[in-house]
Amino acid sequence: MHLIRKRDWDLPEAAATPEAFALNRRAAIAVMGGAALGFGGIGDALAADVPPPQGYSPSALRFDPGRALTPKKNVETYNNFYEFGLSKDIWRAAQKLPTEPWTVKIDGLVEKPFTISFDDLMKKVKTETRIYRHRCVEAWSITVPWQGFAMSDLVKIAKPLSSANFLRFTTLADQKVMPGLAIPFFPWPYHEGLTMAEATNELAFVGTGLYHQPMPKQDGAPIRAVLPWKYGFKSAKSIVRIEFVKDQPKTFWQQTSPDMYGFWANVNPKYPTLRWSQARERIIGTGQVAPTQIYNGYGKWVASLYAGMKQDKKLFM
Repeated sequence: MHLIRKRDWDLPEAAATPEAFALNRRAAIAVMGGAALGFGGIGDALAADVPPPQGYSPSALRFDPGRALTPKKNVETYNNFYEFGLSKDIWRAAQKLPTEPWTVKIDGLVEKPFTISFDDLMKKVKTETRIYRHRCVEAWSITVPWQGFAMSDLVKIAKPLSSANFLRFTTLADQKVMPGLAIPFFPWPYHEGLTMAEATNELAFVGTGLYHQPMPKQDGAPIRAVLPWKYGFKSAKSIVRIEFVKDQPKTFWQQTSPDMYGFWANVNPKYPTLRWSQARERIIGTGQVAPTQIYNGYGKWVASLYAGMKQDKKLFM
């Protein structure tokens, strides 16, 4: 008899499914037509040490990813974008995302609320490439050369008031092209938040492209957040509004599954979700498995943001 012994970091197929979806599976399948779930098993191999990606400038490598780049094809075809479906294979459906023209509304506690086109915004910033690891809460990871600009530059353009303590991001919700918006138990539109200190940290980034090309629609075109020390759901895609607020905003997953997904979502291998371990991660494109690092390995740049805060599960969920 061949026995299969599951390790503590193995994920069952349902583990990649949002808790709210798992608890409301029958309703969601009726809406989505039985969308495929999960992302398969995790390989046995441990990730080997690899040299940093070659062919990029020192500035792109200054936040050393310590891993080879994920093949571009994988990054563009293995995606979470629940507005288009609950499987990872939504890249074709996402091509319906309308990106031209695109505007971003900036309001709340700012000197003067305004709406700016994506093209005009890009004229006000200096773009660069940064290679970051990206860690999904579903225990898989990728390493991507992002193009974009520092989020602190966006904050400067917005001119927030001194009373602004947080940013609240809202993403596109277009019922004409996004079938996932019909799922009734999700609090659409997708919304996320950061503290001002997080948004102005040197690691916080606004992504507008990857692999030297404009951002693919399924990866959050034309403009998204990139926050490599946090779980991927914090990096809001296809942003249409940035609101500066005084009080900590409620976020999409915090409202959907408060026992699993909180406001902070800082990566920490010590704290599992209710349904799976965060100790290890599957590296997409290789099938290898590597140990997860606290703050996804970026503690050097961000740990000081949380000095004095209780280092418990609340900070890492």
